[in-house]
Amino acid sequence: MKGRVLILAGSDSSGGAGIQADIKTVTVLGGYAATAITALTAQNTQGVFGVLGIDPAFIIQQAELMLDDIGADCLKTGMLHSVPVIKAVAGLLDGKAAGVPVVIDPVMISQSGSRLLDEDAVESLIKLLIPRATVLTPNIPEAEVLSGLRITSEADMILAAEKIGAMGANAVLVKGGHSEGNRIVDILWDREHGISGFEEDRIPSNNNHGTGCTLASAIATGIAQGLDLGDAVARARAYVREAIRTAPDFGKGNGPLNHAHPVTGE
Repeated sequence: MKGRVLILAGSDSSGGAGIQADIKTVTVLGGYAATAITALTAQNTQGVFGVLGIDPAFIIQQAELMLDDIGADCLKTGMLHSVPVIKAVAGLLDGKAAGVPVVIDPVMISQSGSRLLDEDAVESLIKLLIPRATVLTPNIPEAEVLSGLRITSEADMILAAEKIGAMGANAVLVKGGHSEGNRIVDILWDREHGISGFEEDRIPSNNNHGTGCTLASAIATGIAQGLDLGDAVARARAYVREAIRTAPDFGKGNGPLNHAHPVTGE
């Protein structure tokens, strides 16, 4: 195994998103996954039916024990549902995890439409986490909330990425899966290299539960393994696309991906 990834995120009882998707992704890509669980959720492919938040101090205890012992080459954050949790994680990033790259997935709403971030926590996310992000991975609805812009085109995605980047992130990947049309465009803004785009045909599928978690963890694994950001994003996107294409078609709602498909072309 190469690349130690510490994941701070919520548990998904259906196994398709959250910590469960993160662990599968990191492992299949050849990394080592450790976790600090931020919340328990009762959910399936049709929705989130319950959330039990973990005490922020216990979240940080999980993370610090991992960092003291095994260490980490990259951190990945997912569901950080409240202001106290966000403040605690920001403290970790400035403390035990200082200097470790971090991929921040600003999880706000689940694929099924359930809210996973308290409304009063958005401002804390913007002020405390964006400036600490090695790369931030919002989808279009999340990028609209963070940037305050309406996104209806590729040009809007670029503006949003630049505006979010100006808040302090080192890089921003605005994901285009929520856009209309047969092509999906993702926009990567990098403080050092500027704008680059990734474009491919959309795969028609309802099996998209956990795509954001999976992509962010795949990027984190690439960074942990020493890939530069562009290559980490390209490999992560290829992995997610194949996971969608070969999905098992489980559940009655937005089905899970096939996280275990063979990885080629690194």
